[in-house]
Amino acid sequence: MASPPALGPVLETSLYVRDPALVCRFYEDVLGLEPMMHDERLTAYGAGRGSVLLLFRQGSTDQPAPTPGGIIPSHDGWGRLHFAFSVAAETLDAWRSHLARHEIAIESEVSWPRGGRSIYFRDPEQNLVELATPGLWPNY
Repeated sequence: MASPPALGPVLETSLYVRDPALVCRFYEDVLGLEPMMHDERLTAYGAGRGSVLLLFRQGSTDQPAPTPGGIIPSHDGWGRLHFAFSVAAETLDAWRSHLARHEIAIESEVSWPRGGRSIYFRDPEQNLVELATPGLWPNY
């Protein structure tokens, strides 16, 4: 059987949130993300290296959405999500201090066998956010 074509990096990660204003403030004020797009159902943030973080108002995508180019299938999510942002190793202490200034509790810290380190904390809707340094995976 032939191998599939190569994948690129993850393009989008979507969160489905009950309180978009609260969660958007968190990602803007605490993590410094800037909205690329905003309407009543979603806010899109550039998340580095071509990745986009989408914050959808929960329930806003439970029906197919017609667009000028076609129909986006329904895809509303539920439950907590875990995702990671890559950060430079030399910035991890600055991130700890920054989170403390915003009264964001670090839930856990991990030192990985390959040398990477991660810190974990929660957004206002309890999604688990990870900041990970190089060395976490063989390809990072």
